Amino acid sequence: MQEEILELYEKIKDQLSEDEFEAEMAEIRENNADINFFDDLDIARMVLQNHGIVETIAQKKEYAEQLSLESNEKGIIMNEEILERYNKVKDKLSEEEFLAKMKVHKENNEHASFMNDVTFADMVVGEFITEEVETISESPEFSDKTISDLEKNSKDVNVSGRVISISNPRSFKTRKGQSGKVCNVELKDNTGSIKTVFWTQNIKLLNSVNEGDIIQIKGVDIKEGYSGLEANLRPRSIIVHLEDNPSKFPEYKEEITDIADIKPETKVNIIARIIRIPAIRTYEKNGKEGNVASIELQDYSGKITYTLWNKNVELINDLGLEDGDSVKIIQAQARERINRDGESEISLTHWDGRIIKGDFDVPEVKQEFTPIGDVSEAQDVSIKGIVSRLQDVKTFIRKTDGAEGRLRNFDVRDVTGEIRVTLWGDDTAKPINKGDIIKVIGGNVRYDEYTQSQYSMNTNFNTQITINPENLSAEELDELNALRNELRPTPIGEIYEIDDDGIEIDVIGRILSVNDVNEFQRDDGSVGIVRSIIFADESGKVNLSLWNERAEEEYTVGDAYQIENARTRMGMYSVDLNIGSGARLIKLSEEEASARFIPELSTLEKALYDYKKIDEIDEDDQDVIIIGRVIELNDIHTFERDNGDTGSVRNIEIADETGSMRIVLWNDDAKREFEMGQPIKLQNPRFDLDRDNRIEAIVNRGTTILEPSEREIERLPTQEELMEAIYVPKPIEALTEDDVNVCVTGVISDVESDRVIRKRCPACGRGVEENEDEYICDNCGHLFDEPNYLLMVPLRIEDDTGSIKVTFFDNLAEELIGNTKDEIVSIVEDGYGIEDKLEDLNGQTIEIIANVSFDEYSEENRLNPKKILSKYI
Repeated sequence: MQEEILELYEKIKDQLSEDEFEAEMAEIRENNADINFFDDLDIARMVLQNHGIVETIAQKKEYAEQLSLESNEKGIIMNEEILERYNKVKDKLSEEEFLAKMKVHKENNEHASFMNDVTFADMVVGEFITEEVETISESPEFSDKTISDLEKNSKDVNVSGRVISISNPRSFKTRKGQSGKVCNVELKDNTGSIKTVFWTQNIKLLNSVNEGDIIQIKGVDIKEGYSGLEANLRPRSIIVHLEDNPSKFPEYKEEITDIADIKPETKVNIIARIIRIPAIRTYEKNGKEGNVASIELQDYSGKITYTLWNKNVELINDLGLEDGDSVKIIQAQARERINRDGESEISLTHWDGRIIKGDFDVPEVKQEFTPIGDVSEAQDVSIKGIVSRLQDVKTFIRKTDGAEGRLRNFDVRDVTGEIRVTLWGDDTAKPINKGDIIKVIGGNVRYDEYTQSQYSMNTNFNTQITINPENLSAEELDELNALRNELRPTPIGEIYEIDDDGIEIDVIGRILSVNDVNEFQRDDGSVGIVRSIIFADESGKVNLSLWNERAEEEYTVGDAYQIENARTRMGMYSVDLNIGSGARLIKLSEEEASARFIPELSTLEKALYDYKKIDEIDEDDQDVIIIGRVIELNDIHTFERDNGDTGSVRNIEIADETGSMRIVLWNDDAKREFEMGQPIKLQNPRFDLDRDNRIEAIVNRGTTILEPSEREIERLPTQEELMEAIYVPKPIEALTEDDVNVCVTGVISDVESDRVIRKRCPACGRGVEENEDEYICDNCGHLFDEPNYLLMVPLRIEDDTGSIKVTFFDNLAEELIGNTKDEIVSIVEDGYGIEDKLEDLNGQTIEIIANVSFDEYSEENRLNPKKILSKYI
């Protein structure tokens, strides 16, 4: 770089490396090749401005922007210059089509404000014509300066020389995300050599150029490069071939050097076979990350490594290089270094040379692969097989420097056996999947007592790992595909046929239910967590036990997963699957689920559960789904367990068009928010008889409370319709023992005012009596200072047809009396009594919702009130 440009680079070096700075300069130079009044200093300032560092570019930029603005305002005009371009392709497309294509180029390059319409016309022509010129003699018309006479900052000059090397095109992306390619060609005459830079639109000119040709490039700009002057082509530069002239151009002979004869600090051409392509490595230098890959080559004379850096690493994929390919490498740079053993070693580096993949005369190199069943402790071992087991990436802290490291284990299987392979660092990001065919060349095998085969393989920086290689024989493919078929997931319905703990299997399906996280204490006193999930495919369902970090993740009912490395756990009546740190949970998109023929959630529910109406439920029913609306919400009650923990319980009632049912909720489910009229769906509740011998649903660990689908909600009656259907008014005379949710209206009579407050043991709930300022429960022996209080108001209700006994408890009793429990307790304990307030209830009319039960003591029906609808005198 010239001194002035280096000064500008200092202002932006925190944002760009020198390579990136030069690349952006080259992009701007290319986009503005037709504007001759910009020099390199102006272009460097433009780079700074693009990154928010404002530098004045005199009035040149303003003038160019004005030209661009005027052009945009006027649109594309078929002037003389554009007509000249159109005439070259007029037999291939109409004038309107030509202008339309120009418009597309103009829109695609709107960020390049200095490109003009002539440039876009040249681009259209370039789509149809690669202009080639016959070899010509060196008449004065084509004469130009020698390479040694070229001067920096010269514009639109011609340069001639013999092609010494042509690099492989390299891709790049601009700061604005535009993609492009660049290619370097070395030209040489008898006075010197120069690098010529071909950009995206110029590269097609090289289709007719090979090493050894003598060419003239018309219309280049001479710039200062990293290693001296370089010639940059413009968008409309052209190439002509010249006749050989030994007085001007050196002789070219493509000498192929044997690997054994390579000398350090030289450029050589070699023909060799690739014997190994180790993984691409990353490195950091001056705060920037780069890539490097070292290919191992072999010819008749020996072996050597060939190193690709940064963008050149992409050539491995671009050219489709694999081990076993034969290549010609032009102008590789030979270097000498001292290896780890302190010995001198020569290696090759790719810079501006070229890799040509082809069928060259080099020795066949057959990589020896060891059958996995025959491996033993050794270095540089190669295997191939099917990935039969795969674990997620694990992180650890390196002891050497305290930095975070990464490793990943997977198992490889062939027909002879199976072995654990460990990847490290960047290699853990390789896109390996279970069932992939994999080739590992150059791993180190060690004894490992923790693996089934007693051996494991470690990879290193020199190991080649190829996923699904193409150069396999038909016989090998058949053999490996047969092994792959053995890895198919186990249908969930077949899990119950397994009769052993710890069997490792894979399953695919959907989540049917997700339970809350539960804590447990390990033998060492530490606390772990576990969560249960019901997982299903069309053949059945299974309980998953997810442990520790697996339990902490978020799961949604209906999501599809592929689960690998789950382990069977034998329960008393079923087989569960343990999902620990070695298992893999791979969430599938709906497209992936469909491709694997996983049914939708609604289809699975219909296959695995019976949808039943409330009046169809039997106490022995299992695997049932019921759907209803919330019609009753009772308060949450807390209780103390034997171990001192506190639990919660709550009853709610739901109804459909056939009837209603009480739902018993425990702990976290009891604390859930519900609203009157809310539709809910109970998946797999347990059914039992309550104290009134009616069926109730109990929500336990195997039950999931879901929101019904829109279609399911549409089939439910509205809240108003349910109230009319369920809360049926009945006279007292017509009440029967099995009536539920009847609406009874009557006059209150016979209110019992004695012992409205009942004292209960906090431990067992039995009645207690105070004894010398403390309480002791005769039932459970619990000693306590403060009892629980039960508020209870027995009375009768009369209508024209008869009367019936009713007892109001706690909340309903508070509503009936008009005071809270605490207020009533305070009144009674202060000795004021509450008899008068209760006496005032006699004669009032009350409307209630209640269930009917038979009182065996009095041998008559009685009402169990659930809701007070109204109360008036």
